Amino acid sequence: ATRTKSADVERADSGIGQMPTRKWRNRASETLSSLQAWEAHRPCTDCGERDLPVETDVQNCNQRRADLCEKCRKRRTERKESVLEFVNTEASYGEDLRIIKEEFYLPMQAAGLLSQEQLLGIFSNIQELIDLNENFLEVLQEEIDQAFDQGDDDLMTVCIGEIFLEFVNMLPAFQTYCLQQSSSVNMLNALEKEKELLRIFLNVSQNDNTALRRMNLRSFLMAPLQRVTKYPLLLSRIIKATTEYHPDHGSLREAKSRIESHLEHINMKTKQEGNTWTLRSFRQDSKKKREVINIEMRETALKTVGWLREETRFVMEGSLQLAQPPDGQWVKKGSKTLKFQNMQVLLLVNMKRVSESSLESAEPGPVKDAVLVLIRDKNNGKFHLLREPLRLSNCIVSTDPDCDDTFELIEIRREAFVFRDSDRARTHHWFRQIRRYSRELGSWKKRRNALPNIMISTPHTRP
Repeated sequence: ATRTKSADVERADSGIGQMPTRKWRNRASETLSSLQAWEAHRPCTDCGERDLPVETDVQNCNQRRADLCEKCRKRRTERKESVLEFVNTEASYGEDLRIIKEEFYLPMQAAGLLSQEQLLGIFSNIQELIDLNENFLEVLQEEIDQAFDQGDDDLMTVCIGEIFLEFVNMLPAFQTYCLQQSSSVNMLNALEKEKELLRIFLNVSQNDNTALRRMNLRSFLMAPLQRVTKYPLLLSRIIKATTEYHPDHGSLREAKSRIESHLEHINMKTKQEGNTWTLRSFRQDSKKKREVINIEMRETALKTVGWLREETRFVMEGSLQLAQPPDGQWVKKGSKTLKFQNMQVLLLVNMKRVSESSLESAEPGPVKDAVLVLIRDKNNGKFHLLREPLRLSNCIVSTDPDCDDTFELIEIRREAFVFRDSDRARTHHWFRQIRRYSRELGSWKKRRNALPNIMISTPHTRP
């Protein structure tokens, strides 16, 4: 009975006494005051500064916006407006392209006002521009919708720079159109004077077709030129409103540089062809000049190999020193006796497209072909090929331990070339890239390691 009574006794206090309880309450009060003080001067999530206004009303704005200083709030608003302007103007440009096709090209073709050759002369590669715009706009709109679905009302997760670089292959299409613009307008003027039915159709369309907004065909044909020159301005506005810590900041700057280099290249080509008009000019610097030269070399290489632009990948490009040794001389005396000449070299790979929805798939398909294009340094303002491209499916690439600053590429049953870069590490990088793709090609690739000793009859074998 005694044990039962003692077990029924329960404590009414906390069990830790009055003094510790009082201290704990004081510490809790101090901690709460500290948290409130930190909340009043919490750092901005974008810039890290502590000049945020104290939010008295919890429902005044959501927590994500409350963690921003006034400067960063304004910057996010400007960035959102810039991103939406980029997407909306791309959609408006696409609508103008659709009008060119549906309100001018197709009716003129159906009525037989012009021949197919004349239509091609006036409208150039307008269908290619339409396809590129549709794909580009689809990806942009998907990014915007996904951001809103995830609660990103400021569109901070939308990376315009990365998307633009993914579709950088649309720039050569603009170049094709721009270079033909002068001849297209001249042809349209001549045909309008010559063909009365064409002149009547164009006048009636401008005055009675509400979709044209009382604009004539010449105004719509200027849309691609106006769009390509507006890209740097739109990108500049997004860059200005994007903090340097944003993951898309570097891509935005690279995209802006790429488009400006292409515009300078277009201006250079128009001058070479004797045209008086030019696109908007941008400040030149050494980086843009080098990029213009690279664009011209890529065009020469693509024209030589005849591949589709969207299936071509430029793995490496740059200046290398090249020599062609007599058989066996390189092994006997090393590379010191070889006579090297400077050469522009491009490593091109032809890849199968995995997806038709975009120009460049995140995971490229299998390698169909790979070539090494050798271009002489510029002479009289033009690039000239040294020879036809070296197909890596018919080549062996090797190195000599005694000459580690060079590597040799042997074209089966034909010629041998020795390459080197001024930087030894870059020479090794060139060697590894060329060897990688040469091993992936050729029906005899399984026997590739034994070929140097079997197929090359020289006094001294090369490893």
